[in-house]
Formats: sequence, structure tokens, C-alpha cells
Amino acid sequence: MSHIKKNYNKECNELVTSFSEKKSLLLHVCCAPCSSSVLLRLKDFFTITLFFYNPNIFPQVEYLKRKEELITLLEHYQRDVSLFCTVIDADYNHDEFLTVAKDYATEKEGGLRCKFCYELRIKKTFELASSMQYDYFCTTLSISPLKNAMLINEIGFSLQNSTTKWLPSDFKKQNGFLRSIELSKTYNLYRQDTCGCEFSKNIKQNKTILTL
Repeated sequence: MSHIKKNYNKECNELVTSFSEKKSLLLHVCCAPCSSSVLLRLKDFFTITLFFYNPNIFPQVEYLKRKEELITLLEHYQRDVSLFCTVIDADYNHDEFLTVAKDYATEKEGGLRCKFCYELRIKKTFELASSMQYDYFCTTLSISPLKNAMLINEIGFSLQNSTTKWLPSDFKKQNGFLRSIELSKTYNLYRQDTCGCEFSKNIKQNKTILTL
């Protein structure tokens, strides 16, 4: 991974404002709260299709809850801002996540387990975007202050090809994260405090126990 810090938020702004017309975007989404401010930011520049591919979430009932909340957000946006997005729902297959993450169960948040999880989801997004001939692909993951935007962007750029490009982004910038919190309150969205994988939950629970 490069140690040269780049301003991916600036790169995104410069790119989208150069468009003479809307481009097609396949956007990987992890949940409704993280999607909320990202969608508002991108809606004027892209025709957006959402890809709900999150095999890291456990158990399945949590996966379904987050997916249902995403649909609820989109219903609000159709009514309030005339934003219409198609959702591609990947089949839930937690074993896909365990294959890349199980050997790193005790890794700290942001470590190798997270890196391989990012790669898994972003690669799947690119493969679908490329096969369906989208202009761009991206993910909402960089909205979180806990996610490594540099790593996320380097993964994306490593996958792009001549026809399906990675959208550089750091969606937490320009108050993106704070705006997502505000929108979650406005629409009473279910907001979680972990990415959803059992390893993240276990680490959080252990930290809580240690501080009691």
C-alpha cells in the first residue's frame, strides 16, 4: 500500500464536475445510514444502481434487517428527493467472508481481516459492474471514520479497466459522516455500531468487559 496521502475527495469532486452528462454507477452499499449522505451527494452526477453484497454480516437476521432498512431509505428518497435506484441483492453467503477472514479473527479493527473483507466486496462489485458495462463502480465504505479510505481506493484502482473505472472517493469528507448521522435521525434509520461480522462484535464486547 502506498504511503503517499492523496485527497480522494478532491479527486472525486473534480471528476464528477467534469461530466457533460450523467454516468452509470454501480455502488456497493453496506447499510442505509452509510448510504444516506452518499446517495444525496452522487445523485446529480450518476444513474445509480445499488449492490447489496455483504457476506460479512452475521447472523442472517441482521443481514436482512440492514437490507430492509436500505429499502426503507430508498422509499423516503423516492418521495422526498425524486431519487430512484435499482437494488441488486446478492445472495447471502457468509462462508464467502469466512474463507478470507477466519484466519484473522483476533486482528484489530482495520487490520488484515478488514483488508481482505474490503477486497472481497469491492472485487465482486467490480466484476458485476464490468460485466454489465457500468461506467464506474464504488463503495460507501469510506463514509466511516473507522475505514481506511486510502486502502479502499487503492483496491478500487487496482481493479478498474479501460471501460469500467473506479470512482475515487472519501465520503466521510465534506461532513459526509456527520450528514449521515443527521439523515439517520431524520428518517429514524436503524444504525449499528459495528460492521456486522462476528469478529468485530466479539472484539467490541471484549473491550466493553475490560472497561467495566
